[in-house]
Amino acid sequence: MHAIRLYSFGPAENLRYEKADDPEPGPGQVRIAVAASGVHVIDTAIRAGDPKGPYALPELPTIPGREVAGTVDALGPGIGPEWLGRRVVAHLGMVPGGYAELAVTDTDRLHVLPDGLDFAEAVAMIGTGRTTMGILRQSGLGPDDVALVTAAAGGIGSLLVQAARNAGATVVGLAGGPAKTERVLALGADAAVDYTAPGWTDLARAALAGRPATVVFDGVGSDPARGAVDLLGPSGRHLVYGWASGGPLQLAAGDLAARRITSAVLLGPSMLRAAGPDGLRALESAALTEAAARRLIPALHPFPLAQAAAAHAALESRRTLGKVVLRPEL
Repeated sequence: MHAIRLYSFGPAENLRYEKADDPEPGPGQVRIAVAASGVHVIDTAIRAGDPKGPYALPELPTIPGREVAGTVDALGPGIGPEWLGRRVVAHLGMVPGGYAELAVTDTDRLHVLPDGLDFAEAVAMIGTGRTTMGILRQSGLGPDDVALVTAAAGGIGSLLVQAARNAGATVVGLAGGPAKTERVLALGADAAVDYTAPGWTDLARAALAGRPATVVFDGVGSDPARGAVDLLGPSGRHLVYGWASGGPLQLAAGDLAARRITSAVLLGPSMLRAAGPDGLRALESAALTEAAARRLIPALHPFPLAQAAAAHAALESRRTLGKVVLRPEL
């Protein structure tokens, strides 16, 4: 098979496309002929040698990636023949190996693809989608809300825009540049504002037409997040799911208390609590169901598997629209 290998931590060009031995499934496992691999911002941090969240640096060399979709083409010991040929998607968990033409995983990580859902959409929903479902479960989003979504053209942001629209909320998407704001409007946002433009907070305030925001979905952090939080009304919610700008927004406790604003980071343990008794698998199932029903349609930015380095560079420089997906056949 062909795969992407990382031999030393560092810049995106350290990712190499080369031949590798075919993996063989062990007991309780299947092998997947990969049709789509998901690229996550955490992958770029690990590649650079600066891991985020629960993921430790792997031993090198490694094949990065933890989200795959494809067709089961080989079975490990103890696996029933009914799995052979099934269209599946899986989050590999703490074990990398997804940037490849073949990947192995335990059967308890597999989801059979719903009818009508293609591989790229499925791989977007198994990680990015499950995070979105966890955010939504804690957001209390409803028709009376006025939602500001930062990074609204990104993988999670684009899903949150659709979810807010589906809930009947007013939604203003914040994104960087004209191409991204056009995409946000196409997703159904009531308005889209370029937060790289001078005086963008005035533009956002005008888009709100005098209504204060009730909730900010923040995937950017830093200055854009501060501008968004300044648009929150009393008792507003600031829900953080990332900080693509490089660092989270630091809010003074006194300011939060004076305005009765609640701020919560919806990652790690918080996400597990949102998952409920069935864990993250319940969020994965919910995300796939929403996508199959076309209530949430993931925005995709595909790259050939061989161009994983270019995909990482584009994601880090925030030149992508939607979920970055690697396709072996492109």
